[in-house]
Amino acid sequence: MHEPRGGRKPATPGEVYGAPGAGYSGHISLITSIVLIALWFLVTSTGWVRPLFLPSPFAVYDKFISAMTDGVANSTLAEHAMASLTRVFSAFLLACVTAVPIGILMGVNRYARGIFDPPIEFYRPLPPLAYLPLIIIWFGIGEFPKILLIYLAIFAPMAIAARAGVRSVSIEQIHAAYAMGGTPMQIVWHVILKAAMPEIFTGLRIGIGVGWTTLVAAEMVAADRGLGFMVLNAAQFLASDVVIMGIIVIGVFAFAFDLLVRYVEKFAIPWKGRI
Repeated sequence: MHEPRGGRKPATPGEVYGAPGAGYSGHISLITSIVLIALWFLVTSTGWVRPLFLPSPFAVYDKFISAMTDGVANSTLAEHAMASLTRVFSAFLLACVTAVPIGILMGVNRYARGIFDPPIEFYRPLPPLAYLPLIIIWFGIGEFPKILLIYLAIFAPMAIAARAGVRSVSIEQIHAAYAMGGTPMQIVWHVILKAAMPEIFTGLRIGIGVGWTTLVAAEMVAADRGLGFMVLNAAQFLASDVVIMGIIVIGVFAFAFDLLVRYVEKFAIPWKGRI
């Protein structure tokens, strides 16, 4: 391909179709956040909603400071967060080393697809609460069933995303690699895997999001600490300030990890969106 005139880089799809740049998107997101927080202040300060149902931002902030120092539900906020992070990331790492290879194998081998596809497609639409009782019956109420529940929720979207990425590779690329003398393993590693990387990273982002949404269900299993446990315990006593604080903390952790995955994706597959 010839270099564009003036040495300019090729335009991204967003630039071609006139979509706003990342800077504009960031400004819009910031403005949206400010408007929502201002609306929260307005609704609570005017008394339109009772504090029992929606406490003020000041009350939530005071509870956050209190949870960090004095603790809530017999543990500090840091201890609750560490317990939840350990469960979510243990399940996520386990899914990375199992779901991604299985998804790739399903994409390149019809026998593997025939073996793994039916059970994955069967349990994928089921909510984790549906098979939570079975996990408790089989594995008890220790730490393992909590991680297992989150792992099962993460596994399906990651495996399906990896399979979809492999299936999206054009047959012309594979034939070209064979014509140049590539072995099957070289083709899988250098052609199929690299072409599937965008879909795999999308699966990672979806998977970790599903993991955080499953956290509350997992910590219903005889947990004594964790962000989900803290929220459930506070709900029993109608402590809405603790509930909202826990939701915000979970959202911040989930958003921060999503940004981390995006950052890694930017360097791992710099060609995404440019070809």
